[in-house]
Amino acid sequence: MGADRSGQIAVLFISKRTADDDAGYAAAATAMDVLAARQPGYRGVESQRGDAGVGITISYWADEASAAAWRDHPEHVAIRAEGRARWYEWYEVIVTRVERGYRWRRP
Repeated sequence: MGADRSGQIAVLFISKRTADDDAGYAAAATAMDVLAARQPGYRGVESQRGDAGVGITISYWADEASAAAWRDHPEHVAIRAEGRARWYEWYEVIVTRVERGYRWRRP
């Protein structure tokens, strides 16, 4: 926490999960987190999911090229197809450049 994200590309993945195959979803999510972290230009990820199944994952990338390379990575493409078939009711992807940001935490 606390990293300066200015200038990075943020990919917001907002989704609604199905009730299907929680174990398969968890395994795939863990595998994608590990794979993403090994990609050139990866700068981090944050993720939350609420009780109603709606979640948001934000991945951060050094530039547009590294974000696009992650989008097109063959293993990511395959898991995305699996997600459409089994794990998501819907999702939305928003790609944006971080202009500025800050964090606050209760002492």
